[in-house]
Amino acid sequence: MPALARILPEPPRKATYQDVLDAPDNMVAEIIHGELYLSARPADPHVWAYAKLHAELEMKFARDPNGDGDEPGEWAIMPEPELRLGKDVLVPDIAGWRVENLHRNQAIKFNDVVPDWVCEVLSPSTRKYDLGRKSDIYAREGVTHLWIIDTDARTLQASVLSTGNWLPISTLTDADMITVPPFEKLNIPLSRLLPGGPLWPLSG
Repeated sequence: MPALARILPEPPRKATYQDVLDAPDNMVAEIIHGELYLSARPADPHVWAYAKLHAELEMKFARDPNGDGDEPGEWAIMPEPELRLGKDVLVPDIAGWRVENLHRNQAIKFNDVVPDWVCEVLSPSTRKYDLGRKSDIYAREGVTHLWIIDTDARTLQASVLSTGNWLPISTLTDADMITVPPFEKLNIPLSRLLPGGPLWPLSG
């Protein structure tokens, strides 16, 4: 009796950048390990946290676009940049590049340059892969510093890359001052970034 032919399912199609371009405007599209991830635009507590952090970092650390030259120690800070890291396409909440690590002819092509620092603000829909696959990709590509803000737990965990893995160096809670690498001089309370915290002036 002849053997019955076994019909194998088609392997899943790898996501391409066209899938990112075709994503609805109200969704954040990312490609992680060949799979397309679509997530809704973040809710107010999430936006509150990264918008306030971005404003503080811009004021205290960002390069002066009208300045002469690129001073060591200055930063280029961007909210929600699209990063193309190998075959992965990621959109962190905020990313930062040390000015001296940017090639001048790539100054506006941040998605082609690995950031020195990334911050993710956790949301219920993205928590699992922010803490898992995305963090692993940041480590693989050599991002040096990773901050994770949890608005529900009201914490900030700062980690540094060590031998290819994330090494937590500090976990801050509500009233703690943010004085952790690479922005030791930020010196604002974490509560300023969180809903229900004090209304904040643009100063430390």
